[in-house]
Amino acid sequence: MDTLAPPAVSAERLNALRAAMRAAGVDGYLVPHGDEHQGEFNAPYAERLKWLTGFSGSAGTSVVLSDKAAIFIDGRYTLQVRDQVDGTLYQYRHMIDEPAAAWIAENAATGQKIGFDARLHTPAGLARLEEAAAKAGAKLIALADNLIDSVWTAQPARPRAPVIVYPDKFAGRTSAEKRKLVAAVLKGEGMDAYVFTALDSIAWLFNIRGADVEFSPLTYAYAMLFTDGTATLFIDAAKISPEVTAHLGPDVRLAAYDALVPELAALDKSIAVIGLDRDTGSRWVHDVIAAARKVKITADPCTALKASKRPVELQGVREAHIRDGAALSRFLAWLSKEAPKGTLTEITAADRLEQFRAESNTFRGPSFATIAGVGANGAIVHYRAQPETTARIRPDTVLLLDSGGQYLDGTTDVTRTVAIGNATPEQKHRFTLVLKGHIALAQARFIKGTTGSQLDVLARHALWREGLDYDHGTGHGVGTFLGVHEGPQRISKVGNTVALEPGMVISNEPGYYKTGEYGIRIENLVAVREAAKPAGEEKPLLEFETLTLAPIDLNMTEPSLLTDTEKTWLNAYHATVCDTLTPLVDAETKAWLTSATAAI
Repeated sequence: MDTLAPPAVSAERLNALRAAMRAAGVDGYLVPHGDEHQGEFNAPYAERLKWLTGFSGSAGTSVVLSDKAAIFIDGRYTLQVRDQVDGTLYQYRHMIDEPAAAWIAENAATGQKIGFDARLHTPAGLARLEEAAAKAGAKLIALADNLIDSVWTAQPARPRAPVIVYPDKFAGRTSAEKRKLVAAVLKGEGMDAYVFTALDSIAWLFNIRGADVEFSPLTYAYAMLFTDGTATLFIDAAKISPEVTAHLGPDVRLAAYDALVPELAALDKSIAVIGLDRDTGSRWVHDVIAAARKVKITADPCTALKASKRPVELQGVREAHIRDGAALSRFLAWLSKEAPKGTLTEITAADRLEQFRAESNTFRGPSFATIAGVGANGAIVHYRAQPETTARIRPDTVLLLDSGGQYLDGTTDVTRTVAIGNATPEQKHRFTLVLKGHIALAQARFIKGTTGSQLDVLARHALWREGLDYDHGTGHGVGTFLGVHEGPQRISKVGNTVALEPGMVISNEPGYYKTGEYGIRIENLVAVREAAKPAGEEKPLLEFETLTLAPIDLNMTEPSLLTDTEKTWLNAYHATVCDTLTPLVDAETKAWLTSATAAI
């Protein structure tokens, strides 16, 4: 986690933005976290919110007026924002409980103009803000140039990493087959073409990967698909090799990344209705399409298709998790020996884990910045240690380690909470409550058509009974050598209408966080699959297959709090972990693994 920017620097940058606002004739400006494609991770050039405020989290926005400013974050970052953002310059607000729209309605003045970059906002997101501004008598104004870019003197260049072909043996379908499937969806829903803006959808649709974005193998591009399966890929030509050109084939035409406007204008008039994703399509893209054709706002048709993995993809994901589990077990065995010495730091531990993963020839880097938080740092849900802030891992503390890897055949995400030395009775008690929730969800059997929000209570029930909870979702979808966070499925208190379908990969990660003391989270990835049919079944049943293979710390567990059924699940899980990973690790790790997975 980055530390608080020096107050003088934060104030200087805020003053520079306000000067740019005056020059542009606006009284306010919107600074979101996202880039032009609304992704989770940004390339360095797009970290505008971080440059302005110092906040490095993956979700947030700032509203700057001429005399006041606020930053809006979710529950994962309530502690982090106070460490990184100067509270004398920005008001801290929870984006759900105290959203930007409400703040604008309360703080904007009659006649004020609030500028924004239409490339960084969706139409739906802006509509809420425009309505709020109108209540205050103010107005949102789209500006041609981004005001942060105009004052960020050392802004990095847009990345130009080469594109690679993603082999069909991992992808499950050829790009031509995927384009045909998606084209049929477009035709069936009355569209003549679709403009894709989500980078993971573009990577999936064309079976390509890149390295423009940290932690995700993505390339900056737009794409337009037609109902005959042909497509135009808008991308920097310098990224495309002859091999990629041959892979794309004659039905995919290449155009410059910034050529969307002239390409749309030149389309045949028969292309009358063009679709755009409601979640990732920007206001700018919407208006560009609307200037030439009719826009249909709908769900990105790639999203649901890539969420339900093909059998070959699921097999790759399983194999990636076996390699990842072996690396993580080697690390945990090493940690058990080294951490009690008190010489390790959060960063040295995270770096050592990455070294173990990197020994696999299919490893392509972390799937997100490792969260290694000891003691109070573990209570910061998305904590990220920096060289100047990294804490020492001392005996009799609790270490929360959330990490993952990008492998050619799968993406992993796993959290383990480990007692370094002795855990307190309270820590064991609350860890076991979290474990009970994790097991309840892992064992769930549910009727086809059930959504993740309907299952969320299973993970929280043991905590709720004792007046405890956690302020984040219980599960997020995961891609296949794509984003570690992927929709449309999720398990969360927040209601959703997306049913869990066979082939979907999703996390199971309840937690508990005691501010200033410690954090607990237990996370496995699971895949939705059909369950065995019970006698008298009237509706199809689904269940979860646990993919992650790594010991759950028995030193943090209070067995007396577990039911016999829960003990049976834990023992069976640990037996699978031991049997699967033992042949892949060294003798020292093997001995540790045998002990760490002993039956209780």
